[in-house]
Amino acid sequence: MTMTIQDVSQRSGLSGPTLRYYEEVGLIGPISRDEQSGHRRYGEQDLDALQALACLRAMGVGIEDMRTYQANRALGRAAAGEQRDLLQRHAVRVQEEIETLAVHLDYLRAKAALWDARDRQDAAAEAAAQRGVDAVVPKLWASIR
Repeated sequence: MTMTIQDVSQRSGLSGPTLRYYEEVGLIGPISRDEQSGHRRYGEQDLDALQALACLRAMGVGIEDMRTYQANRALGRAAAGEQRDLLQRHAVRVQEEIETLAVHLDYLRAKAALWDARDRQDAAAEAAAQRGVDAVVPKLWASIR
């Protein structure tokens, strides 16, 4: 069964231009073409590869690491260690991003509590909220440097 670029775009979540770009830079393909129209015709293997690339893209993996991932995927077990290391490296990056975002969330909540206390004209709650802001600011500065 072959699929059009629209079919694959819908099933992979990648836009038509992204699919063409991925073929152009060698992440997939070459994609077969309909003999009469010249339009791309994707197979199940192409879709599998594109779905994996869509997941990597969603996690912020760059083109070069995607290229390495695809090459390792083709090698199978022979490249399992390198594949593991590539994925673990990105897992560490994502974990660091999560930790940074948690600090940002703490700051936003602390500031919202401060402004809520001010809105309610609750001096005790405002003082407590200010202490919360003061406690998170050093972490915030460390996270944005």
